[in-house]
Amino acid sequence: MSDRAHRRKLGQNYLVDPVILFEIERAINPQKNNLFFEIGPGTGALTDHLMGQNTRVIAMDLDQKNIITLSKKYADDAHEFIHGDVLKAPLEFLHKTKHRVVGNLPYNISTQIIIKLINFFDGIEDMHFLVQKEVGQRICASNKSGDWGRLGVKIAALFETAILFDVPPESFDIKPKVQSSFIRLTPRVNPLIALSKFMEFSNLVDQSFANKRKGIKNNLKKLE
Repeated sequence: MSDRAHRRKLGQNYLVDPVILFEIERAINPQKNNLFFEIGPGTGALTDHLMGQNTRVIAMDLDQKNIITLSKKYADDAHEFIHGDVLKAPLEFLHKTKHRVVGNLPYNISTQIIIKLINFFDGIEDMHFLVQKEVGQRICASNKSGDWGRLGVKIAALFETAILFDVPPESFDIKPKVQSSFIRLTPRVNPLIALSKFMEFSNLVDQSFANKRKGIKNNLKKLE
């Protein structure tokens, strides 16, 4: 398998546009002593912009070659680079200290990653992600939007959401076939549900949107 085919299989479209990277850094606004958890760092284009101000980065990548590269690149710094699958890793360190979560997420599993991270609500200061534009619209939709659905409802129960800006395919070394958006998720000061009730709430939302043609009321009749 060629390197390009291998990267496509892993969903690796590396962001290379220096202007967009600067805009992302400005949006994230790294502060002194911030602790970042970066998902899918690749070869470190965004990681470079998180450094400084005594920040610390914990990064996880499915590609072991990237982890080796980053470990060598930042060998003299107090950062941690983990070879692993974020969907399978326990991520228990998120329970111990508040983290700012960032990442250029693989588009085919971005929603799964975000839903998993909701379970670590208490350990998250904020989250910034580069996702497929359509997914960003669904995550940040209001109930007056045609994009409003189960994904947006679940996330909105615990997080304030916003699309910060769009990113064109030309900003990547391997151009994706879709537009991208950079989004922010901020934990609500007063969550709409308790975290302990999230799974129950998630199941209820899934049932509510099981068949849009029937309407929420009819979809919920099975629960009566």
